[in-house]
Amino acid sequence: MVVDELVRCGVTDAVLCPGSRNAPMSFALHAADAAGRLRLHVRIDERTAGFLALGLALRSGRPVPVCTTSGTAVANLHPAVLEASHAGVPLIALTADRPPELVGSGANQTIVQPGIFGGAVRFAASSGVSRSTVDRAVAAATGALGAVPGPVHLNLPFAEPLVPDGARTPVVTGATAVPGGRADGGPWTAVSRVDRSFPMLPLDPTAPTLVIAGHGGPALRASATTDGTSGAATAGIPIIAEPASPLWPAALRTGPWLLGSPALDALIPAQVVVAGRPTLHRPVQRLLADPDVAVYALGDPDGGSWTDVPGTVRAVGALPPLTPDPSWTRRWYDADAIATRALDAALDAAPAGLRLARALVAGLPELSLLVLGSSNPVRDVSLAAAPRPGLTVLANRGVAGIDGTVSTAMGAALAHGAPSYALLGDLTLLHDTTGLVIGPHEPRPDLTVVVLNDGGGGIFNLLEQGAPEHSAAFERVFGTPHDVDLAALCAAMGVAHTRLDVSDVADALSPRPGLRMLEVRADRAALRAGHAALRAAVNTALA
Repeated sequence: MVVDELVRCGVTDAVLCPGSRNAPMSFALHAADAAGRLRLHVRIDERTAGFLALGLALRSGRPVPVCTTSGTAVANLHPAVLEASHAGVPLIALTADRPPELVGSGANQTIVQPGIFGGAVRFAASSGVSRSTVDRAVAAATGALGAVPGPVHLNLPFAEPLVPDGARTPVVTGATAVPGGRADGGPWTAVSRVDRSFPMLPLDPTAPTLVIAGHGGPALRASATTDGTSGAATAGIPIIAEPASPLWPAALRTGPWLLGSPALDALIPAQVVVAGRPTLHRPVQRLLADPDVAVYALGDPDGGSWTDVPGTVRAVGALPPLTPDPSWTRRWYDADAIATRALDAALDAAPAGLRLARALVAGLPELSLLVLGSSNPVRDVSLAAAPRPGLTVLANRGVAGIDGTVSTAMGAALAHGAPSYALLGDLTLLHDTTGLVIGPHEPRPDLTVVVLNDGGGGIFNLLEQGAPEHSAAFERVFGTPHDVDLAALCAAMGVAHTRLDVSDVADALSPRPGLRMLEVRADRAALRAGHAALRAAVNTALA
């Protein structure tokens, strides 16, 4: 009943981990897959499975269930549930459980599972699960009732027998019996989606204005025009956007560098409009905390809260037409052109990660998917790559961990239906090596995983911990070096592996079926000095 109703609610993919207590769900999911009603993905690791489901949901926008057995299997979903909660992704945790009378009795693999995800889920049910309950869960996961989309939890206590024997079918303990669904194949309870609108922001439409765009947020119909300005909704306003923002294709190439340059102090805007959740760059955070700048936030049509770390947002709403002095906006675009020339010249001698980001984004086929790892990869793309249309860029920026990024990329690629790529650091890869384990009967993505291998945690070289005065402790406790042979790892996993230089990356990006890894070796030692040199080059050109 649960699987049938999920399909009726629009579920097209499901992820399953093996277990005994979830055997009834396993049989039902297998039958639905065999009948062509959904596509099943089986994984042996629940944490990997959770992020695979998250990636499928992140790219498709549809709810994706992940089914586990009881006990610690459920706890292993928690990282993916947290990411889904903070990123607004419709993930459905389907967890099998012992009957309530066995909880606390010492029964094997038995823990208290109801409430295990706390406030991270939008809806939870553990008894009386009916078709109507499933419909409520899907509505909550997708935000159909006006709440923020996100994860939900259906905890399903199964009593023995756990396998069908022809006479008896396993049932959820306490489940409510209802007829077999609507004749038209739709959900038992149809839920109409709530549309949300906002009043116009009470800002000065003629004042010098910047748009700061972070992960997620509305698209504002932004598109690049022939003169380098953005589309109609933003009326040529300079945009500084992170790669996972829908506004990134219309953004200034060197926005983060410009904000950090003393030469642009005279161009500090009178007001800033924040779209989505910007988290990558400290100059952006300093601008948003400036008491002399009026900060406004765009309302989230999915009902999410606005981002306001320094507490400076004056109002939340919709963006009215903006008409600042064209000479002010033109100075921003002129500065971007100057900084772009200086940046590209200096990048030729920059750290490998920045050069890789520039080459990769420029060389991707049209309509490609690009999944970016946290830490340096997403920042390298933001700092070095030229924003371009024709790409779908995703990243786990809800909690911004490196957990499960390989699996997220796998799921997103399986949902994308066109050439797919992921740019990861070596630690992000190693954190989710089981994401490379795909059984012989499972759907396989067409995914190229590009790994910058600098032998440890490169991002810490750029933070306070990487300063020379901390060198005695740095390498062991922050750099965390390793000697993993990625070629041998790929051989063990059955993944094609190629090691190449940054200069060869563009020629290696032609689409090909299956899963493969491209490894680029790098040295972390020069990161701090390399970024400082780029900053100096841009500042000198702007001065």
